[in-house]
Amino acid sequence: MSQPRIAVSIVTMGDRPQQVEALLASVAGQDVRPARLVVVGNGSPLPDFTAFPGLSGLSGGVTAIELDENLGCPGGRNVALRKLAEFGDVDVVIELDDDGLLVDGGVFRKVQELYAADPRLGIVGFRIADEHGETQRRHVPRLRAADPMRRGPVTAFLGGGHALSMKMLAQTGPWPAEFFFTHEETDLSWRALDAGWKILYEPDLLLQHPKTSPARHSVYYRMTARNRVWLARRNLPLPLVPAYLGTWTLLTVARTRSATGLRAWAGGFAEGIRTPCGRRQPMRWRTVWRMTKLGRPPVI
Repeated sequence: MSQPRIAVSIVTMGDRPQQVEALLASVAGQDVRPARLVVVGNGSPLPDFTAFPGLSGLSGGVTAIELDENLGCPGGRNVALRKLAEFGDVDVVIELDDDGLLVDGGVFRKVQELYAADPRLGIVGFRIADEHGETQRRHVPRLRAADPMRRGPVTAFLGGGHALSMKMLAQTGPWPAEFFFTHEETDLSWRALDAGWKILYEPDLLLQHPKTSPARHSVYYRMTARNRVWLARRNLPLPLVPAYLGTWTLLTVARTRSATGLRAWAGGFAEGIRTPCGRRQPMRWRTVWRMTKLGRPPVI
């Protein structure tokens, strides 16, 4: 595509007003201005963003959406995506965590160039680093995670900062809202790869983000287990389902030091088996082979 039109989506629960203000300032400071900005209050009210310095001149303006309840991260993002699809004048959406910060003014320009150069580019993952420039191992979307500056095609991306092709989403469908929290990026990645789209990790696109642990959320262990079972049931060929879940069960037992966490994980695993997981659409074996060649077969 030629000069794809960029939109920005931010979902917030209203508990980080200073961080959101700083993020919006970094969005306003980009040398390519987004056509639209959508901010979703996930079960929370929003301030008047239309008067925010630097945002009043956006061609498509600022759209604020206040939800009565928290739909989770994927559910909140889907609300923004539906609104952008209704507008019909956006080619690529950049989704940013509300406590992130764009420290370079050329991020949107780089995203625009990447999508203009490759019509089959579906997802671009940003590099996540803290204020000291350190990238956590879990934020590198490949098994060999020693070098966070290694660019290239991958099988997954980071939810904190990324870009999505609207054309891809029209084909694959949106985020799995029922996941609520954790593994929604993997579900979308697998569907994108199976539909023939590319995922690129581009470390030059930096989102500064405070160092955190996912286990800080009280529902982490339960939802991690439940959603991983759902992920396998929804997307994997039947022979790979026990291999994938068996691998992650062994890794979880080996890594988890909390007995309370393990009990919550076991409860989530059982919940994932007995509850509906949404539409099952197993990936093709050629997608499995493609992921294997990229260095991460869907068994780990």
